Amino acid sequence: MAQKKKKNTTKVVVTGAAGFIGSHVADALIERGFEVHVVDNLAAGKREHVNKNAVLHRIDVCDFDALQDVILGATYVFHLAALPRVPYSIEYPRETNEVNVGGTLNVLLASQRAGVKRVIYSASSSAYGDQPVLPLHEKMSADPKSPYGLQKWIGEWYCKVFSGEPYNLPTVSLRYFNIYGPRQDPEGGYALVIGKFLKMKKEGKPMTITGDGKQTRDFTHVSDAVRANLLAMESPRVGRGEVINIGYGKNVTVNEVAKLIGGPVEYIAARIEPKHTRADRTLAKKLLGWEPTISLEEGIKDLLRR
Repeated sequence: MAQKKKKNTTKVVVTGAAGFIGSHVADALIERGFEVHVVDNLAAGKREHVNKNAVLHRIDVCDFDALQDVILGATYVFHLAALPRVPYSIEYPRETNEVNVGGTLNVLLASQRAGVKRVIYSASSSAYGDQPVLPLHEKMSADPKSPYGLQKWIGEWYCKVFSGEPYNLPTVSLRYFNIYGPRQDPEGGYALVIGKFLKMKKEGKPMTITGDGKQTRDFTHVSDAVRANLLAMESPRVGRGEVINIGYGKNVTVNEVAKLIGGPVEYIAARIEPKHTRADRTLAKKLLGWEPTISLEEGIKDLLRR
């Protein structure tokens, strides 16, 4: 008689799992049998994005006592909760700092007290700012151009500090490069150009391009980012506060993105943003065994079919 497969009772907490990337991470963990607990105040996330097999705790990462209660007993913590809008961080630096820095500190302290095996922190390539050379690699000095970029960089340093004495909490930070894919919110914090363009096309409006459209970005499919998170949870080569780029490794202009989506365009005033980004993914391959699998062309074709 075949033995019944044992259910995985390992508890994992995912903050921000009602949002774009976090919900995909939670789905992947549940698919692998983990007991997933979601921490999200639903201020930006959507309840329908929360997997029905996850336990939703509608709390804020700024509420340390409530957060500590949820993290107690967890083996792994994925910290994705944030206020990620760059323009909003410029207008409200104090409020975003409270969530992006204070919330991260709360997650780390609660995880350390709970004896969590590893915290996987979602960092941002915005920490690089403008750099004189490409590709962008982890040994470059950070040069954030917005409070958001600065706050996410501070989060990396908190992870590094907590990975050493006296806290000894294993951590790893993943610097995302322009994650896109299903569930991306064209209006929200991760409102990347792809999501906005798809929404405009659907509404029959011209795609608005800031500046001359020659600025370049390294676009990474959300499924590849999720795989990086799972590898970061398992890899024996990380856990000491490492910072690792998660990017496709190829940059394309915004004009090229509009061409791939197809339709009329309209140019508007430029805004303050890095001119070019492209990830060096050498470290991701070395430490995680990670490489991207979905090209921008494939990813956009899939989104256009939805």
